[in-house]
This record gives sequence, C-alpha cells and structure tokens, in this order.
Amino acid sequence: MESGPAIFAATAFMLFGSALLLWTVARLRLRQPVAHGVSPVASAALSLLFGIAALGGGIWCLGYA
Repeated sequence: MESGPAIFAATAFMLFGSALLLWTVARLRLRQPVAHGVSPVASAALSLLFGIAALGGGIWCLGYA
C-alpha cells in the first residue's frame, strides 16, 4: 500500500535534485551567478548541497518502496 506514495516522492525528489544540479552546473560553466544578491561561492555550494540532498532523499525513498 505504501509503495505508491514512496515511488511518487522518490521520483519528485530525484527530478528536483537532478534538475537543480544540472542548472547549477550550467550556470557555473557559463560563469554566471547561481543566485543574485548572494555570495557566488555560497550560492553555488548550497545549491549543490541541496541538489545532492534531494537525490539522496529520492534514493532513500526508493529503499522503502
């Protein structure tokens, strides 16, 4: 019964995480800011951290599906 919501949550986390990581890498390759009005190093580091955390959350949800 619980596998449906777990798979949906895992898919949402993994899509968000991968999109955030791809967008961050694209912005860094173009040498453009990841977030305006914030330190470039801090915004890139936090964006990468949250992207990896979202992917990890998706993998964790799949472990319980």
